[in-house]
Amino acid sequence: MMALRELLAVAGQPEVLRYWEQLSDDERRLLAAELEPLEPRELRAHCEEAARARARHTAPRDRLMEPLPGEAIGSSIRTEAEILRRWKERGFHEISQNQVAVLLLAGGQGTRLGVPYPKGMYDVGLPSGKTLYQIQAERIRKVQQLAEERVGRQCTVPWYIMTSEFTLEPTQKFFTQHNYFGLVKSNVVMFEQRMLPAVDFNGKIILEQKGRIAMAPDGNGGLYRALTNNKILEDMDRRRIRFVHVYCVDNILVKMADPVFIGFCVEKGADCGAKVVEKAYPTEPVGVVCRVDGIYQVVEYSEVSQETVEQRNTDGRLTFNAGNICNHFFTVEFLKSVTEEFEPQLKPHVAVKKIPHIDEKGNIVKPETPNGIKMEKFVFDVFQFSKFQEAEEPPAVCEISPLVSCEGEGLEEYLKDREFHSPLLLTEKTVAALG
Repeated sequence: MMALRELLAVAGQPEVLRYWEQLSDDERRLLAAELEPLEPRELRAHCEEAARARARHTAPRDRLMEPLPGEAIGSSIRTEAEILRRWKERGFHEISQNQVAVLLLAGGQGTRLGVPYPKGMYDVGLPSGKTLYQIQAERIRKVQQLAEERVGRQCTVPWYIMTSEFTLEPTQKFFTQHNYFGLVKSNVVMFEQRMLPAVDFNGKIILEQKGRIAMAPDGNGGLYRALTNNKILEDMDRRRIRFVHVYCVDNILVKMADPVFIGFCVEKGADCGAKVVEKAYPTEPVGVVCRVDGIYQVVEYSEVSQETVEQRNTDGRLTFNAGNICNHFFTVEFLKSVTEEFEPQLKPHVAVKKIPHIDEKGNIVKPETPNGIKMEKFVFDVFQFSKFQEAEEPPAVCEISPLVSCEGEGLEEYLKDREFHSPLLLTEKTVAALG
């Protein structure tokens, strides 16, 4: 108890223990378990920064924005077929050498989807009924198979999954129940990102219960601290991984370890890359990848004026059209430099939320208006430290099982001169019937 009081005194948060005497022994143990891992000075800085950030005004960045230079961009819909083929073969070469891993950002709950479980377990309504996790696992299996066919021997694409306190246990159980969707268990590595306290507008920690702090994952930019805390980079070194494809769990169209994207970035010598989708219309609510005052970054749509989003090039395309979809390439060496040198320089972003809490009388309050702050870092915050590259990806229109085709290879013999009707679902069984 004394150690907890000292920790909170240094952190400037003694109020956290105001209900201590009313707690049961189990509740006290749980609260202590939440507090003990926190470094007091770092906790104080976190709370103070949240209060300052809430008060800061973010100036528009329009006049400092400039589109990405042409030499930094590769397009999968405007590039010559021979160049695309070269990028793909380079990507498959790296995969076949067991040098490519995929890393999934899956710390968020499915609250906005209206479900009480992790997003990856969500059935997105496809004819097959597959969940996001199953679709992604099968795409890994297929890309491994395609790489193996090129070199005549087995290869592995490890799958690293960053979860949070909320999603780790149910995700582990889900994968176990489904036998890891045909993947080798030891090649699916799950780890947790940090949880940080939510604070009110005065920088005070919010209690969601008398003996429980309101905690939240530290954003997908918490990846870099989590890589260190969980020794993930050491695991990648042991497996001799050189390149990592990072993406978010709710991307249903993601191409796992996309050979074209990997090959493009490797050939360009990039330590960091972003796959983007061209904005559909000027006011589409999506952040754009661009340069601001010469530094690569993502500018959120809320930070840009109408005049800027409407700008067009001479060919009629939007000047700022690179829609960010959280789909990235990193070299392992770059990730090491981030974790060892740059991570402390990343500035957290403010997320103003409605956070259930205990009031001064000990009653649970579910606020109707925002009452607190969650501090997050974003995975793209490290763009400023990189030799950045960008690749564009076209949209997809139907469901083809990843076990049939990874990105269209082999489909001509099944689909040529045949007519299909929506919804189109191609599985191993339907392909066999067409054969």
